[in-house]
Amino acid sequence: MSDIIVGIDIGTSKVCTVIGQLGRADELVIIGEGMDSCCGIKKGVIVDIESTARAVKNSVEQAEAKADIKIGSAYVNIIGMHVSVLNYRSEINRSGEENEISQRDIDKVLHNVRDIELPEDRQLIDIIPRQYIIDGYDEIVDPIGMLGVKMEVDADVIAAKITSAQNIIKSLEKAGLKIDGLVVESFATAEMALTQEEKDIGVILVDVGGGVTDISVYKNNRLLFYDSIPVGGDHITNDISIGLKISHNDAEKIKRQFELALTSLIKNDQDILVNEINENKKKAVKVSEVVEIIECRVHEILYLCNELLCKSGIRESLPAGIVLTGGGISHIDGGKQLASEVFELPVRIATPKLNGITKSEFMTAAGIVRFANNNKKGTSLINEIKNKKQVQKNNENGVFKKLSALFKKLS
Repeated sequence: MSDIIVGIDIGTSKVCTVIGQLGRADELVIIGEGMDSCCGIKKGVIVDIESTARAVKNSVEQAEAKADIKIGSAYVNIIGMHVSVLNYRSEINRSGEENEISQRDIDKVLHNVRDIELPEDRQLIDIIPRQYIIDGYDEIVDPIGMLGVKMEVDADVIAAKITSAQNIIKSLEKAGLKIDGLVVESFATAEMALTQEEKDIGVILVDVGGGVTDISVYKNNRLLFYDSIPVGGDHITNDISIGLKISHNDAEKIKRQFELALTSLIKNDQDILVNEINENKKKAVKVSEVVEIIECRVHEILYLCNELLCKSGIRESLPAGIVLTGGGISHIDGGKQLASEVFELPVRIATPKLNGITKSEFMTAAGIVRFANNNKKGTSLINEIKNKKQVQKNNENGVFKKLSALFKKLS
């Protein structure tokens, strides 16, 4: 099944699985989708591997049933707070200018990229070549068959927190799956949400999930900035629950019912009946009370994103403006207007653009599939994460044994 690619999006409130298949002329078509609620993630961090694995397994089984196939491995997302995206350039000098550049030369120059120094708690999970430079000529995508002496690669180096990556890998393995690779969520989302022109001229991608909002900046087809804030759509629901003194489930239903983030968009400020959380009775609240709560939190999320960008110094010269995506607020009417007000830039809402995608919730998982297909990712760096973790564990055990022996001598 070499023509099958599976993407799994592990989010704060849900896990989504998408199965893609390469058709004629290498056209990518989605043949299966699955989604299950997940309570094993808190603010983008896996806190319960068993619960996360169960959600992964359930979403995969749904996708398998729709596609009528059985899968054994998948690519999975990793979010901004767990990764660093670094630009790195490596070079080699080839002997014999008359010899054509081969795959062996590419492997050699990419291997040199691994020499980059990283903190002890981080490990390479991916190397993404952005361009090759042969004897000073740049913007080369595929140098095989070309002639040249000096060969350089300009690459994005993806480094992840080892513990975060390991917990993702363990969750998939407990769900009975092998992991094909970790995909930075911003790369996956950008595949679905952004146009090539936007990535070239400069754009801000704001991806609001359940518990985390990712902020990315692309320019010249490069990821220039990537970070996260631990606030998302679930906080809107929580605010409604606390503000109206109703259950979390009722708050989510009300949020989905009205889907407004601006009081100025209210057409009928009617009374609605809600169940009081501590008493077995109903009470009436105005629609405007609900929308005011949503508006305050959505404005705060966007304000925090803007502040993060301003502090980074990368806020200027992004003519493509803002693209909003994610299940947290992109479906809420008024989010576009608030974003335009906060960022003072043009704003658009991303929409799915891949055959077979039926809901916006599957955009990231579908983006993982498309990214994996376009970049022909492998598994070698995933194995290195496992090996490094095992080495660290062995070292820790060794130190513990030495200390134990020392204490025995002293006693």
